[in-house]
Amino acid sequence: MILRFSSLFIIVFALLLAAGCSSYGVVKNVPKDNTTIAPDSYSYSELSIGGTFDTDTSLILAFSGGGTRAAALSYGVLLELRDTKISAGGGIQRMLDEVDLISSVSGGSFTAAYYGLHGDDAFNDFEEVFLRRDIEGHLIRSLFNPFNWFKRSGRTENAVKYYEKEIFHGATFADMQRKDGPLIVINASDLGHGVRFSFIQEYFNLLCSDISTYPVARAVTASSAVPILFNPIVVRNYTNCKSEGEPQWLTDAMERAKGDPQLLLITHGLDSYFIRKDREYVHFVDGGITDNLGLRSIYEMVEVTGGAKVFMDKHHRASPRRLVVISVNASTDPTPEMDASNKQPGIGETIGSVTDVQLHRYNVATQEIMKNSIERWAEDMSKPDRQVTPYYIQVQFRDITPPSLIPFFNAIPTSFTLSDEQNDKLIKAGRDLLRNHPVYQQLVRDLGGNGGP
Repeated sequence: MILRFSSLFIIVFALLLAAGCSSYGVVKNVPKDNTTIAPDSYSYSELSIGGTFDTDTSLILAFSGGGTRAAALSYGVLLELRDTKISAGGGIQRMLDEVDLISSVSGGSFTAAYYGLHGDDAFNDFEEVFLRRDIEGHLIRSLFNPFNWFKRSGRTENAVKYYEKEIFHGATFADMQRKDGPLIVINASDLGHGVRFSFIQEYFNLLCSDISTYPVARAVTASSAVPILFNPIVVRNYTNCKSEGEPQWLTDAMERAKGDPQLLLITHGLDSYFIRKDREYVHFVDGGITDNLGLRSIYEMVEVTGGAKVFMDKHHRASPRRLVVISVNASTDPTPEMDASNKQPGIGETIGSVTDVQLHRYNVATQEIMKNSIERWAEDMSKPDRQVTPYYIQVQFRDITPPSLIPFFNAIPTSFTLSDEQNDKLIKAGRDLLRNHPVYQQLVRDLGGNGGP
């Protein structure tokens, strides 16, 4: 979700600075020799369907955008999953250990990446390292720092350096490969072609690049880089391993896409990376532009492969008995101030309202696609003697009880600085909304467990 900083003046000031001189993106991705995924690459082939203990359950999380608001809400969900006990592996285990994959965008990517790197240790310091820190204040001060005005590397590099030093400490995707943890899929938007891009080896193969040495901070910055306020994160599209053209899986997907407009749009975007002479560099910005819920990467991952059954077969995984997707949606629905007066809205308010309308409509469409897809995937993987049960769980502010509390959450801004009260209530909301969701309660019962405190 696009951030709204405290004043339109800051946006105008940033525009004036941007007009002063040209800047160039810093390229940090390295080439690879061929398109074969290495055994140690950060890819879908490393996805451990079935979690750590219960091989019959596949649990996927999707963290939306929304600045620190999204990070805190998703953190609350992780806490609730940690404290939910289930019967698995011959004993009592945690629901959190059944999470196979976390797909994230923008603000949600900070929580996903930090948990992906640190596992349970994230519960010791994530609030101090990120949630309770004035990230936005630091970013704004960097905009006004005269020493940064004429740097050729652009404003975004200041954010990257800050995240590298204060949050991720130089970690790369090789560091993300915890054998006991879920696969983390950080998503951004390809500014040039308007398609979603996942920081995973399969996508880096399209760039003829190796993701293992790529800094996590740069991926998270790309996922949350608000256009105009921040320059895109730039990667090099290498050509030394593309002499044979598109890989077979993409050719097959393009053939299947002829009768599917959704799949056609996806494959057209992926195929664009093979236009060598026109796409030497790729520019990534806020993932919320192409998918603010983090759900599209899950949908595309399965559909491009050829469906749920083909995906499981390709990665040598048995179909689960339970397919669970939990969507953590931090989108708000604030009351427009313009409706209280006949005064004409300002530029900032107008742009924000137009953005919100488009965002909410796209979110609704994405949720409907995912709900229908999960049911279809479960049916495709089911056998007469082994049925797959789908569970689609939406964690969202509109379900908060009592409803009188909803305006408080709708008024929380999309920024990178929140008060302790806002953080506390967001974390609690994430826990309560998940624990009280009827589908989640059914899942807990089916796994012979009990909810969190």
